[in-house]
Amino acid sequence: MCRVCRCLPVLLLGFRRAVALCILPLWASRKALTEDGGDTRQVSKNTTETSNPRTTETSNPRKPKQVKGFRNPEASKEGISRLTKKYWRQRYRLFSKYDQGIKMDEEGWFSVTPEEIAIRHAGRCTGHEVVIDAFSGVGGNAIQFARKGCHVIAIDIDPAKVALAMNNAKVYGVEEYIDFIVGDFFALAPSLKGDIVFLSPPWGGPSYKDVQTFTLELLKPVDGYTLFKVAQAITPNIIMFLPRNINLEQVAELCRLSSPPLELEVELNHVQNYLKGVTLYFGSTVAAPPRFSIRM
Repeated sequence: MCRVCRCLPVLLLGFRRAVALCILPLWASRKALTEDGGDTRQVSKNTTETSNPRTTETSNPRKPKQVKGFRNPEASKEGISRLTKKYWRQRYRLFSKYDQGIKMDEEGWFSVTPEEIAIRHAGRCTGHEVVIDAFSGVGGNAIQFARKGCHVIAIDIDPAKVALAMNNAKVYGVEEYIDFIVGDFFALAPSLKGDIVFLSPPWGGPSYKDVQTFTLELLKPVDGYTLFKVAQAITPNIIMFLPRNINLEQVAELCRLSSPPLELEVELNHVQNYLKGVTLYFGSTVAAPPRFSIRM
């Protein structure tokens, strides 16, 4: 047997021992991690993350760890929910005197008319004595009508909203011009008398924006046709504030509910170049000449 053949078994034995010495530490480390109940891949990932100085909280005390979600101390004190956080950021567009004691419930945040638009509505009431706000909510429109010197009958079926509206009217100093009534507009309508009826019925919450074309049948608590007939029995001078995606073809049909048909003006209401809603003016509330009118 040659010298190389005699040495081959010795060389193979040495190679096996060398491989064993390299593999055993790795196998022992993996076994220890697995016995702890964790995935070795997950542990490795977490170890890498915690060792990264950019992700440790103590490495940079000036930049606290960011937490997903809405975290605003001032809003939290006011009990602002995730549903209303968007509207809370626009609070001064809803009430310019917000910091002076304005109060709202959750529904009020997304149902109150922005103040800029409410002022435009009130501008059409000059020369009229009594305005009936059929769904007054937290008082956004009623306050602006009162600031124009009108006597306002503010109606809402929710006692809590009426209490909030009374508080907000005091903030603006117009509480003496408003009679707040807790009640159902439809039940009270036969006994009401006024020069103008303002209608801003519930739109069904923020989800109204998910509908491509908002129809009068989607209004609450009754459809727009029924609502308009009830208001028309009080006065032909009606202002309706509706969603920006309202079906304008249906709007024109409202004119035919009166004989002779009423003149209608349609106003697109923007706040900072963003379309917020559509206002319909009927009767004497129509501007002369109207900017965008539909004559039947």
